Amino acid sequence: MKLQLNRPIAFIDLETTGINISVDRIVEIAIIKIMPDGTRIAKRKLINPLMPIPVTSSDIHGITDDMVKDAPSFKQVANEVKQFMEGCDLGGYNSNRFDIPMLIEEFLRIGMDFQTEGRKFVDVQRIFHLMEQRTLSAAYKFYCQKNLDGAHSAEADASATWEVLEAQVERYPAIGDTVESIVKFTGEEDIVDFARRFVKEKGVEIFNFGKHKGKPVVQVLKEEPQYYDWMMKGDFAMNTKQKLTEILNRTLVKKP
Repeated sequence: MKLQLNRPIAFIDLETTGINISVDRIVEIAIIKIMPDGTRIAKRKLINPLMPIPVTSSDIHGITDDMVKDAPSFKQVANEVKQFMEGCDLGGYNSNRFDIPMLIEEFLRIGMDFQTEGRKFVDVQRIFHLMEQRTLSAAYKFYCQKNLDGAHSAEADASATWEVLEAQVERYPAIGDTVESIVKFTGEEDIVDFARRFVKEKGVEIFNFGKHKGKPVVQVLKEEPQYYDWMMKGDFAMNTKQKLTEILNRTLVKKP
């Protein structure tokens, strides 16, 4: 194994009812956990999203309402999934912008906290786009000289993502062979919430959208406190609302 690991890394791939993190749901989850000694452990679950799967989504991943009608809900498998990823860094393909935010949102919907602090996030797509700018199937062909059979099957995609990262570590000495060096190379911005409504600049949370873009969150909440209520009632991801509330409680609410 070329990637040097200090702790396990879990590669995640989700198939969903759509791409709106606030309203869509997981229909399949696959996790490929790579241990520091190179041992590979796979977990795959079909999930009943408790909502109809649009035909346009089924056409992409092949999962239909009939296939998941007897499958467990996310709430029924959440604890098992959380325990499987305990102590792991997280990896995936476009995972920092979709799979991980979607997974965290599902945990929040059922009232279960999923710790992200202290974890590293390795987005293989980020390396690929910086170096080659292609899709996962093209990446698999380019780096591994193999065709990606079963593309948009969660397990096939997660497994291919792991193989691509292994090939990238070998091909690009500049990215290093540790999770820490890879994250440093990809240069992910210092985000606050996974929807990127807030980001950090010099350690200060600022708005990353709308009329207050570029302004410190604390400043806006002090000058326009009703903006907090507007966001909490709006169609924002639960993770975004959670982080906004944490900022409010940390900086503005006086403790007795």
